[in-house]
Amino acid sequence: MLLSLDIRDVLIIDRLELRFQPGLNVLTGETGAGKSILLDALGFVLGWRGRADLVRQGADQGEVVAEFALFPDHPARAILAEAGFAVEDTVLLRRINSRDGRKTAWINDRRASGEVLRALSETLVELHGQQDDRGLLNPRGHRSLLDVYAAAETALSECRAAWTALRRARIAHTEEITRLKEMTAEEDFLRHAVAELDALAPEAGEEARLDSQRRHMQAAGKLRADVARAQAALSEEGAERLLMDAMRWLEGAAEGLDSQLDAPIEALTRALDALGDAQQGVDAAVDALHFHPGDLETVEERLFTLRGLARKHGCLPDDLASLSADLSARLNRLDNGAREIAALAQAEAAAQTTYTQKAAALSALRRTAAGQLDSEMARELAPLKLERAVFQTAITAGEPGPDGCDSVSFEIATNPGAPSGPLSRIASGGELSRFLLALKVCLARGSAGVTMIFDEIDRGVGGATADAVGRRLLALADGAQVLVVTHSPQVAALGQHHWRVEKRVSADITVSRVVPLSADARIEEIARMISGDTITDTARAAAQDLLGLRAAG
Repeated sequence: MLLSLDIRDVLIIDRLELRFQPGLNVLTGETGAGKSILLDALGFVLGWRGRADLVRQGADQGEVVAEFALFPDHPARAILAEAGFAVEDTVLLRRINSRDGRKTAWINDRRASGEVLRALSETLVELHGQQDDRGLLNPRGHRSLLDVYAAAETALSECRAAWTALRRARIAHTEEITRLKEMTAEEDFLRHAVAELDALAPEAGEEARLDSQRRHMQAAGKLRADVARAQAALSEEGAERLLMDAMRWLEGAAEGLDSQLDAPIEALTRALDALGDAQQGVDAAVDALHFHPGDLETVEERLFTLRGLARKHGCLPDDLASLSADLSARLNRLDNGAREIAALAQAEAAAQTTYTQKAAALSALRRTAAGQLDSEMARELAPLKLERAVFQTAITAGEPGPDGCDSVSFEIATNPGAPSGPLSRIASGGELSRFLLALKVCLARGSAGVTMIFDEIDRGVGGATADAVGRRLLALADGAQVLVVTHSPQVAALGQHHWRVEKRVSADITVSRVVPLSADARIEEIARMISGDTITDTARAAAQDLLGLRAAG
């Protein structure tokens, strides 16, 4: 709901602050007083495209601020959250138009793009009039309007889910066919490469291991000779024999020297134990350095084969094992490609069947709702003096998509037997306004939380027809907010809140004002709308009668 509209230096408005209420708000005034400027200003702050020269003469910039109340589930909340704005119970829109044409917008005191502003405005305001290209006249939105009327949320959600599943199945099927074609083109390479890698059976880390082994073997000849000499020096013919002799001599002499040789004998015992450990280690080293003469050639051959195959495939030797697994998987996929494609084709067919069923169910729901809407429209058109006109919700086959396979268009024939066509092409200005009002009344269930604005939608009608227009506007305003710019006294009398737009000239400067009307002032304004500039007692009495009708109704 629109709470307030503040305008500064826009066209002939210098400063204007309006506070709106729920229910039916009417704005009246003489032609040229500035009623359309209010709508221009509101459209400007909402990011709509409009006239470029909005800045009042003599001012550096024009500014419009609008505040809207948001109920807990208002769709504007999701748009604000997605765009990163704070979500509160009200939203404040502010937009400035500089003299040089630059436009800057804020949402809740944060800079905002025009794209976000327009997306937000779609959930806040509906503008209906004879140039209603943003609303009911736009055929691109007719299917969505019918879906809201049909309460098709569940069916629509199921259809969208089925479309998503079908799209994924199609992509998977198509991609697998493409992959199979690509793999078929390289089948010979795959089979040869897999056979070559399988025969080699490379392992991760094998190159480093073979290289170390090769260097070890190359140096083993000299190393083994040195280690063998050390082995001989430590053997029974070398250090061990000398230590054993020394031990024997000391043990023989120890009997005559009391305990003087005990410590040396214990040290020699420890030395013999350490010598034994050293001999075992050296023996093991000698064994490790021993290899068959052909082993070096075998190691070198495998190492060079690994490196050569890695160069061939443009990878590191350590990556050959994973490459082998990958190529084997691709070859296996090639060998099983026909089976996989058949399975994916079956999955796509199943998804297509599900989507077709969901789309058909949605279409049936739409056709039922279309018949109900057409009947309801026929009842609404009669009091609006359009009883000879025929409204039709045309549903034709459209391109399949997430929202089904239907194309929806609201069409009319102004006389029986006349060809039907789009609203905007068939109806005249006055007829069009009444068609739009009747349609909006029928579709009102989708307008919760949206401020509905009707710009001279009662143009060209009067008397009982104007009263019927006003009563339908009043019905729309029940539990909602409707703003009506009107020249009809019958419509104005039904308003729950009334403002008069007036133009004043002071010091050769024209300024537009908007004045809230008291009960007495309403009588005078409606009397003016009835009689013109000269307000007669008869006109005042007629105005009182109209207001009395509103009170009684």
